[in-house]
Amino acid sequence: MNFASIRYGIRNIRISDKFRVLKATSNINNARNFSQVLRKNGPVILLRHKFETLIPPYSVIMRRSISTQEVTKNIYLVTEDKRKIETDPKTLRLNQDCGDRPLAIIFSWLKSKPKHLMKYAHLYLDQGFDVAVAQITPWQLLWPVNGAQEVAGDIVKFLLNNEYYQKMVIHGFSVGGYLFGECLVQMNKDIKTYQKVVDRFVGQIWDSAADITEIPKGVPKALFPKNPKLQVPLKNYMKYHLRTFHEPATQHYIRSSQMFHTNFVHAPALMIVSKTDPVGAESSNRRVADSWVSNGIKVTWKCFDHSPHVMHFMKHREEYMNVWFNHLASVSLVKYPENIRAKL
Repeated sequence: MNFASIRYGIRNIRISDKFRVLKATSNINNARNFSQVLRKNGPVILLRHKFETLIPPYSVIMRRSISTQEVTKNIYLVTEDKRKIETDPKTLRLNQDCGDRPLAIIFSWLKSKPKHLMKYAHLYLDQGFDVAVAQITPWQLLWPVNGAQEVAGDIVKFLLNNEYYQKMVIHGFSVGGYLFGECLVQMNKDIKTYQKVVDRFVGQIWDSAADITEIPKGVPKALFPKNPKLQVPLKNYMKYHLRTFHEPATQHYIRSSQMFHTNFVHAPALMIVSKTDPVGAESSNRRVADSWVSNGIKVTWKCFDHSPHVMHFMKHREEYMNVWFNHLASVSLVKYPENIRAKL
């Protein structure tokens, strides 16, 4: 399946070869009419194929000597040298250890482009890290039991079975906060086993983290960033989705949000937000920060006056790199400071 479809009626609008939107012929805000459409067509919102490969193409990584290895369809590992790394498909254990390299785990935003993620990966590669990138598709967000929770299970399995990464840093964006919350849910089920994973986290950075209440705003902007007219019906559907599919979806968002707010990973945190970001809102992130501080987590707060969602690095490069550098330095993970100065 190479397209996404949102069924609201019978009239087709062709968006691209990957997306098709079926435009509402009745007012989507009319719950009665919308429920009739759903009864006729079935509960639908199919957003890309859940098994699409998210590994970046060779053209994105060819500019420097790095290796990119697919761990699963939703996780890939980026390393500085051309190591031939293979992964056991059952345990997700790598066939060679990393030496003394730390690991950065990037929890990416929805519909993130590989070239953008690699900009962050390069920051960590320049400091001697390996980088694991985890992503979910819109489908996996909407149907977490067979989607995001399976990805979260793979993430914690990968971290558990590759224990030679003794120092790990989280760098999460937007819906990546939800995915990390699902990882916390997974680890909390057997905390005795996963405590050794928790203890290896030495730092965490959260950029534009989005709460459950912002899902109706965030998903439409991620799928149709330049088309406000299409964002409106999708936003209305997302509200409907949260109301209607409580058991298969909403209750899991709530649980993930609770785990994120009470985060038992007590590594020092850097939170990067903007006063003008409607998705990763300053107010919701402030509530998270206050909760973490009350739980004993050291939190550094950086709030830009004007900056779009997950675009703080692009809009305020020097300030962003300074707070990032200082945070890494505070947990003794800056190995090559000259590489950072060269980028400023």
